[in-house]
Amino acid sequence: MRIYMIWLLLALAALMGTAQAQEIVDIYSSIDSCDVTVEGNAADCTLIVQLIMGKEVLQTKKLTLDGPGTYVVQWAKFEAEKDSYDACATLMKNGTALSRKCDSFYYGGIAPLRFDVRDFYADSKGMHLSISASDPTIVDIYYMLISDNKALHVTRDQAVPISGGFATPVQINYAWKQILENDQKYTGRVKIVELNHNQTRAFMNSFSAKDDALITETYQDETGASATVIGNSRVPFEGTLRWTLSQNGTKLRTVEKKTPVLLTGDDETIEISWNETLQPGVYQLQTVLMGQGGDVKDLEENIIEAKPIIKGNASETAAQKKSPLAPGTALAALIVAVFLGRRRR
Repeated sequence: MRIYMIWLLLALAALMGTAQAQEIVDIYSSIDSCDVTVEGNAADCTLIVQLIMGKEVLQTKKLTLDGPGTYVVQWAKFEAEKDSYDACATLMKNGTALSRKCDSFYYGGIAPLRFDVRDFYADSKGMHLSISASDPTIVDIYYMLISDNKALHVTRDQAVPISGGFATPVQINYAWKQILENDQKYTGRVKIVELNHNQTRAFMNSFSAKDDALITETYQDETGASATVIGNSRVPFEGTLRWTLSQNGTKLRTVEKKTPVLLTGDDETIEISWNETLQPGVYQLQTVLMGQGGDVKDLEENIIEAKPIIKGNASETAAQKKSPLAPGTALAALIVAVFLGRRRR
């Protein structure tokens, strides 16, 4: 029993050591950029990524890691020759190489494209791409939101059908799952893998995250006004609505009200009251949506036509209230009474 327990403890220790081992499990590179995926307890490790042509090291990037994940580097632009290249990543700790992995690719050659990315960009809402294929094909798509060279999260969309030909590209919109920080710099990266023919392409661009929202609907009358606001960014929108009521160029009233916190697709309706019915006339109403810094996100201008309130004759109204019969009913009753009286004679 004692020997069995010793072997069991040794096996568990070996499994734990394997689980904690630092290892480069994947690397992909083009002439523009490279992504490297590291597993295990990679905190305090250094990742050295090199772009190599033949035996010449063209560029070297060095990253200090804070744990496992996918790390991305951009190669500096240069006059690349048509040739074979290697991108090699080495995981170092205390001067010792723990893991190494390379990816080879050819730049400048003519190869039949199974798919073509016609357009791509990333912004505060997500990533947007237009992709087409010469023949129907199936691809895996990796979406990455990158901050400080590390992907905050990688989403893999598997077996995405692409068809329709180059003339009718497929439009794909991917919304960020993370909440972004206002004015923070991010990079969006999409990697598309066509497994059957071993074609991979990646695209990326940087952006500054901004809070944003839009006015989708307004309403106004003699008693008050309202506006419906929808979030348009993964940065939480905490803004203000300002209503300015004017007549003949003179500002009569300004009312401000905070909006609820909104993310992309969230909408809320905010209402205000004038606290009294507007006097008859034509008024101008400007509705402005402002961000946290007071910058204008959206505005609408409308007209309010306040009409006079029609009031009936006071004495006539009082008499109608005292009579249990409506005027039309009383007249009909009188005619019936006259008719019956004539018949009795």
